[in-house]
Amino acid sequence: MLLRVSSGLASRLAAAVPRHGAGRIGLYQGGVAFSTCPPLRKQQMPSRPQPPPMTEIDESYLKGSGPGGQKINKTNSAVQLIHKPTGIVVKCQATRSREQNRKIAREILAAKVDVLVNGSESRTAIVSEVKKKRSDSAAKKSRRKYRKLEEAAEQGAAKADVADIAPVTENQQTNT
Repeated sequence: MLLRVSSGLASRLAAAVPRHGAGRIGLYQGGVAFSTCPPLRKQQMPSRPQPPPMTEIDESYLKGSGPGGQKINKTNSAVQLIHKPTGIVVKCQATRSREQNRKIAREILAAKVDVLVNGSESRTAIVSEVKKKRSDSAAKKSRRKYRKLEEAAEQGAAKADVADIAPVTENQQTNT
């Protein structure tokens, strides 16, 4: 089955892809795949929270600590943000760059304020719920797999036991 697809001045042919599963017909045209099945509905994620305005934040730069050597310990590259209305404190020392640490700290602070304000409707809560569902599903799949393996091993052992208990023939009865 060939379909004629027009795009701009040039016309190209799109070939039907035979293996698309469940009887659906899919089309492939130059790196772009088309499908006749309806799109899957994913749960709409809330947008990433915006950091609070700078008027609500106390910002200070601290000397770093921990691994990283003398450079980390000598420079004021660690960033500490305090959200005045809520009292949330965030300290970031992820990189050696003060600006990158500042950006990361503001993102973390925005996420923490979002969790405080929105609770279970916050982006962080929804993302953690989705990750928990995935890990639970993977664990369930693993348990199911090993349960089937154990059942197969038990059935194999049961068949071996039945083969060991052979019926007594007449020749064996007369010899005893």
